[in-house]
Amino acid sequence: MKLAVPRERRADEARVAASPETVRKLIGLGLAVTVESGAGAKSAMLDDAYAAAGATIAPDEAAALADADIVLKVQRPLTTAEGGPDETALIKPGAALIGMLAPYAAKAQMGDYAQRNLKTFSMELVPRITRAQSMDVLSSQANLAGYKAVLDAAVQFGRAFPMMMTAAGTIAPARVMVLGVGVAGLQAIATARRLGAVVSATDVRPATKEQVESLGATFVAVINDEFKQAQTAGGYAKEMSEDYKRQQQALIAETVKKQDIAICTALIPGRPAPVLITEDMVRSMKPGSVIVDLAVEQGGNCPLSEPGKVVVKHGVTLVGHLNVPSRIAVDASALYARNLLAFLTPLIDKETKALKIDRDDEIVKATLLTDEGQVVHPAVQS
Repeated sequence: MKLAVPRERRADEARVAASPETVRKLIGLGLAVTVESGAGAKSAMLDDAYAAAGATIAPDEAAALADADIVLKVQRPLTTAEGGPDETALIKPGAALIGMLAPYAAKAQMGDYAQRNLKTFSMELVPRITRAQSMDVLSSQANLAGYKAVLDAAVQFGRAFPMMMTAAGTIAPARVMVLGVGVAGLQAIATARRLGAVVSATDVRPATKEQVESLGATFVAVINDEFKQAQTAGGYAKEMSEDYKRQQQALIAETVKKQDIAICTALIPGRPAPVLITEDMVRSMKPGSVIVDLAVEQGGNCPLSEPGKVVVKHGVTLVGHLNVPSRIAVDASALYARNLLAFLTPLIDKETKALKIDRDDEIVKATLLTDEGQVVHPAVQS
């Protein structure tokens, strides 16, 4: 079977779906791997390294995808409606497409996949179970995003992070608050602490309190009966009641005004990002403070954040970089490629070296969007 890795063509995307390391292992599974020329250039993975790992280098996307049985992507294929080439049309009917396909944001594209008879798997939907940990792209990419968010804040912040005692006087440590304590939030806490900041954090999930405190940060939340039930079986945050939101917002408002930096990471799958820092809270912050909004692509945790821009409003710098994992593309690509390898390996039959998809498997059931000309995932069925 032929596996293809095309170059990513979406704006702000520097990652690639396979590394020379994973190409070597994919070939070991019995696959013939073709990589489009330049696919890994923005991630410091050059054609020569792929060729040395055993891949065939194709001159363009059409040549790379020609007759491919499996296509690995970072982001979903471009469409003509988005001003790009129709990448899906280059994939042969019956092939498997695996990547971060944005099923909630691009539901209309699911019908196109089905019409073209593609087997599509969305890596964002990998379930949070022990067996799938090595496949969890949201965790691998969010971990790097949390780290990068603190560095982006440090670039914009006009002061130092750690306390410094000098002959000219003492510099107080920066105060950093992390809003949303998932994988990105925990890494942001750890990074800010390593830089010497005084860190606090908030989340509506009760399990995060111990995690925050184990990293040496202070946990900030309204702790009541609703808070104790505010987590799904999959580990995601539940939507909270309006009464709880008001209480929590009042507490956060009092805390935020004392902070130098706020890192916002809160997301709810398939829904707009919750507003955690209002315009009034921004007004209350000290001049020169910084907000990094990792949720900006889903509406933002602060309504003043602007996608793809760094802006100053009410004396506060708001950082709204898009696709933050791509801003640390070398490591993000290496981890994402390993996630894909871990996902694909059990789907390759050891005897025939062909795809063997068990629709009853928990991981397949969670990630399979389209198959046999039908949209099969309930979350994206119209």
